[in-house]
Amino acid sequence: QTDLVESGGGSVQAGGSLRLSCRTVKNPYSTNCMGWFRMAPGQKREAVANIYTEDGSTYYADSVKGRFTIGQDSAKNTVWLQMDGLQPEDTARYYCAADSIVAGRLVDPYEYNSWGPGTQVTVSS
Repeated sequence: QTDLVESGGGSVQAGGSLRLSCRTVKNPYSTNCMGWFRMAPGQKREAVANIYTEDGSTYYADSVKGRFTIGQDSAKNTVWLQMDGLQPEDTARYYCAADSIVAGRLVDPYEYNSWGPGTQVTVSS
């Protein structure tokens, strides 16, 4: 199992930006996929984006395409999520997740076996 620590959440107004980071602190080489999912109160997990760490391929939910960018810093075992053009509907707790998953797709957030404690993102109108 991989231990993950998120940082970078906060509160912004609509149209603003935030950058989330996720650092692996245990068994960073046991996974090939890292991603972000979010969960608003009373809602199910929603996939946001994921990156396959070997080839850097990225996948995004339709709701964030063109606004969010996922990337990695392999040397630091870190994955980040740049969020631009934030909207109130982006308000949720954001979780970093990791696992070994067949490549080539946006991952269902319920497939991950490891995730962090999450970081809150709040966007006001």
